[in-house]
Amino acid sequence: MSRLNTPATIDAAPAATHTALKTVEKQLGVVPNLFRVVANSPAALAGYLQLSGAAAQGGLDAATRERIALAVAEINGCGYCLSAHAYLGRKLAKLDDAEIAANRHGASNDPKADAAVRFAVDVVRQRGHVSDDQVGAVRSAGYSDAQVLDILLAVALNTFTNYVNEVAETEIDFPVVQPLKLAA
Repeated sequence: MSRLNTPATIDAAPAATHTALKTVEKQLGVVPNLFRVVANSPAALAGYLQLSGAAAQGGLDAATRERIALAVAEINGCGYCLSAHAYLGRKLAKLDDAEIAANRHGASNDPKADAAVRFAVDVVRQRGHVSDDQVGAVRSAGYSDAQVLDILLAVALNTFTNYVNEVAETEIDFPVVQPLKLAA
């Protein structure tokens, strides 16, 4: 059971979130529990959706964003986000099991995406205090300064949802994936 309220229906959520939640429902066919929990704060839901929309318009493709989401969720030990992004990675971004496993270990089987995932992992583990060599490595792989910022945006967005789900203990409404450190 979640430690924070998870409105059972859109109507049970704050009125200021109804339009946004209906949009989520239209896009995904359902309103995942993450959105329901975040809807407790109309400001948090609006900010999350705006940031997520901005990330989708950036210079990283959906598959790379999912790869980063999996790597960040694994580092942060967020079972909800691992479950959601493993599902979305397979269904929407068409990532195979080998790629998802590599992402969860902080890498990618795609050479260019590998540089982005590794840089994202470095940012999370080092709390942004990356070296010139680490920035140089992601640039050498072909990422522009704008795309480096898009990687940082993906890290921030996923860190937010990881923390929300860990604080709330959000009930997982995707096929469950346990963090590796917990699954062992």
